[in-house]
Amino acid sequence: MPKKKNAPKRTQHTGLPSKKDIIAYLKKHPGEAARRDIARAFEVKGDARRDLRNLLKEMEADGSIDLKAGKRIMKAGDLPPVAPIDVMSVDDDGDLLCMPAGWGGDDEPPMIRLSAHRAAKQKPPPGIGDRLLARLTPAGDAGYEADIIRAIGKGAHRFLAVFQKTPQGGIGKPVERRTRTTFTINRGDEAGAKNGDLVWVETKNERGYGPQRGRVRSVAGHIDDKGAYSTIALANHQIPTDFPSAIIDEANSAKLPALGERTDLRGTPLFTIDPADAKDHDDAVFAEPDPAPDNPGGYRVIVAIADVSFFVRPGGALDTEAVKRGNSTYLPDRVVPMLPERLSNDLCSLRADEDRPCLAVEMFLTAGGVKKSHRFLRGIMRSAAKLSYEDAQAISEGAAAAPEIKRAITDLYAAFRARWTERTKRAPLDLDLPERKIILNKNGNVERIVLRERFDAHRVIEEFMILANVAAAETLERAKTERMYRVHDQPDPEKLEAIREYLGTLDYTLTKGGSVRPGNFNQLLKIAGERDQKEMVSEVVLRSQRQAVYATENLGHFGLNLPRYAHFTSPIRRYADLTVHRALVRACKLGEGGQTDKEAKALSDIASQISDLERRSMAAEREATDRYLAGFLAEREGAEFDARIRGVTKFGLFVMLDETGADGFIPMRTIGRERYRFEEALHSIIGESTGGVYRLGQQVRVRLAEATPLTGGLRFDMLSNPLPGSPKRKGKKPGGARAKSKSGKHLKKPGAGKKKKRGKANAKPRKF
Repeated sequence: MPKKKNAPKRTQHTGLPSKKDIIAYLKKHPGEAARRDIARAFEVKGDARRDLRNLLKEMEADGSIDLKAGKRIMKAGDLPPVAPIDVMSVDDDGDLLCMPAGWGGDDEPPMIRLSAHRAAKQKPPPGIGDRLLARLTPAGDAGYEADIIRAIGKGAHRFLAVFQKTPQGGIGKPVERRTRTTFTINRGDEAGAKNGDLVWVETKNERGYGPQRGRVRSVAGHIDDKGAYSTIALANHQIPTDFPSAIIDEANSAKLPALGERTDLRGTPLFTIDPADAKDHDDAVFAEPDPAPDNPGGYRVIVAIADVSFFVRPGGALDTEAVKRGNSTYLPDRVVPMLPERLSNDLCSLRADEDRPCLAVEMFLTAGGVKKSHRFLRGIMRSAAKLSYEDAQAISEGAAAAPEIKRAITDLYAAFRARWTERTKRAPLDLDLPERKIILNKNGNVERIVLRERFDAHRVIEEFMILANVAAAETLERAKTERMYRVHDQPDPEKLEAIREYLGTLDYTLTKGGSVRPGNFNQLLKIAGERDQKEMVSEVVLRSQRQAVYATENLGHFGLNLPRYAHFTSPIRRYADLTVHRALVRACKLGEGGQTDKEAKALSDIASQISDLERRSMAAEREATDRYLAGFLAEREGAEFDARIRGVTKFGLFVMLDETGADGFIPMRTIGRERYRFEEALHSIIGESTGGVYRLGQQVRVRLAEATPLTGGLRFDMLSNPLPGSPKRKGKKPGGARAKSKSGKHLKKPGAGKKKKRGKANAKPRKF
């Protein structure tokens, strides 16, 4: 049969399209492609359709595509070109702020703006609560511009709000950042809510465009409660905070195992190194010189991990609840644990001077830090010491400690230095971005924001945890046991090309052709550090990375530059690690609580589910932090700050403060005295008259104009002048060169002719 004319390129060795081919197809058919369309386009027939389904599932797991958009498939992070949207609020310019109808994402919804000019063309004009079918055009970093196709009714939107009592009933003030409108609650619709209560409100579908009305469905807390900002974040993302009584009963009935056939590690001075305020101690470490004559200068290292698999068995009540949560959620004022406190802070926690069951890996390293061999064992251990990172660092530098701990720390650091030599050769991605910690006072308010200190002790623990995770993946592969990987795929080729273009405007070069490796990015960052531009370039590199996820198909870990990687070291707080423990118990024949056949078959679905739950927790953590920071800054309105531009859109600039790490927005209308045009390919806005530039990563001075703790919103005014540029000339960009789009085509003068379709909005920072 002759090949169809203009048929898409096919991958020769499998008969299936490659991932790159599928992404290219989805770019040409945004939001319009179903699985059958892809099968038809690439002539996939018969049994090969099953392989295509598996390939698409794998692409969803690695974050390349979204299979949750009904029957349609689209690139991850994209909204379809035509979609229903709900009008949430009106800004100071009369523009309507919207969000995708029925938004169920765990990330913050993209900014969708419907201009007042376009809204006025609709008869009658749309208002708060209206649902519209709209054409969406990407407008920069996580932003879209909407154009109305038609009104399609009112959406019964459910949201969290603060209730204020009035003689007529009350009003509900939403805590959602982009919903500024207050809702009238009629008498009889208050559901017993009192002044200041945090309430769930549902909009009422009423005709007309008068006051927006809603009804209280339930009470979630009170705005003056200690920790209200975290309560809001947890409620918004539907993260459960309490355990059902049956779960508590099962946890309370748990008992420690006897030694039995376990290895007795109680004579080995294992010890924990954690943050000073940690209560759930997952891991303990030990190192000593290897006495074997065939390994001169080598080391014996043990990483012992809490044996959660003994207590949480597949299919039990504890297991069912743990997989629903996926992980523990860490907020500024609290931890919402994956497991009840009886396990997380007691029986599973490797407390000092108490017997605890563990699953341990014994590893032998050469003098050059190469892992020579390893084995897994199930044991009983007794932690010899509970150390903070500060304690461990001080002991390594000569502080007093018990002799056995002093010796163990000395040997651990020596083994780490050997391992660091091997790590340097591996060259993982080294962004080393600053981390900040919120310190609360006894009243639950922010006392100060501090930069987390990075000690060698942090690197010691990180490096040996990584090595233990690699050993787990290798063991399960050799045993051919069903397993779950932590995967971090290579950057998307389209994103790479976009950042190449942008870095070129800063006089940096990113290698072309072949696979880009972490070392290529590290070299860029080294040069950027020498030019005092490391933060700017780090932001760009971070945006090029995919989301790390869990999957049963091994895609390797790009950021760590490892061919295989499985999370093993934190089963108290991550369900993925628990599945790896069970697989190791089964593979190494280590007793009860191992992986069952039923769990093995469900691993792929579990991996997808807990990847979603991880994103949910990250979003809640970010929201709570934003509210605490806005509350901290609320008394400093009018103050000036140093900041860095973290996002550029048609609507304005997103900035992050150097002092606190707080994020805020500068509306385009408030920037300077001239009109600025948005240049997506350059991640910049450029002055129409002077050619002055504000660009991604640029250091600026800003003034805090408004802080809204309830929503976590911060609005700033720009104080810094733009970077110098050239006045705009017809068809030219600053510097005289013709401006080009990502596709390489010359850009038209803004407003001239038909508008070009923009490329994909940039991805948000990702977690490895």
